Amino acid sequence: MSELAAFFETARLPIMSEVAHSLVRTLNDPDASAAQVEAIIAKDPVLTANLLRMANSAQFGLSRQVLSLNHAITMLGMSRIRSLALSTSISTAFPTIPGLDRKAFWTFSMACAGYAQWLAGGAGLDPQQAWLAGMMMRLGELLIGQRSPESLPEIESLPAPSNLRWEREQRLLGFDEVQVTAVLARHWNFPEAIVDGLQSTSEPMTAVTFDKLSGVLHLAALLADSTEPHPDLVSDLPLAVINALNLDRHWMAARFPRAETLLDVTSL
Repeated sequence: MSELAAFFETARLPIMSEVAHSLVRTLNDPDASAAQVEAIIAKDPVLTANLLRMANSAQFGLSRQVLSLNHAITMLGMSRIRSLALSTSISTAFPTIPGLDRKAFWTFSMACAGYAQWLAGGAGLDPQQAWLAGMMMRLGELLIGQRSPESLPEIESLPAPSNLRWEREQRLLGFDEVQVTAVLARHWNFPEAIVDGLQSTSEPMTAVTFDKLSGVLHLAALLADSTEPHPDLVSDLPLAVINALNLDRHWMAARFPRAETLLDVTSL
């Protein structure tokens, strides 16, 4: 039995709400409408209240108060409201892990999602699937923190960029957080493309067959490690992965996403 299989024999897997499952299905439906997304979210009054609170927070800078879910979708757009709803639903499925900074964790996750969505557009992938995979990518560390709390201090020791964190996990556990997330994604019946992309995210160039989503997630994680989004970060990314995705560094620097497009999750 592999170390990863043994880990899941005793791991307690979180349950994702039916509202979140329904929202995930709309990501794969090009005909999904704002009315459909609104109807799904409205089934959860607590989620609806949280979304209205976030919509009225300073991060969006709206000129007038948002009073209803329909108004929030009109003001912020279906895609952004759906992203906020999914991130809130998934984050609440996990308890607070001692030794892990919850705010920093979810800030990283949402930045990773934003970068993955941007890179997917340039690499010819589905941006919505890439966003979801990027937001989920680090969830495996939460399961590691529950199942093997004694390993968390070393995993989180400084410096803690993604590539070093993955190396520490492999050394301590025999697998990394993204491989754990891939198993969780399969358990939650997420699209197989997301499961496959997550499995080789930490080392996309060593996979038997290069998976584009893995490459996108790898780059997105390295970008999300920085607290100051800036086009100069592109020059530090691994050229082999950029080339495998048929991306161009000049295009990436010129189209680098603005900080305000990466959702703030201080209230999660």
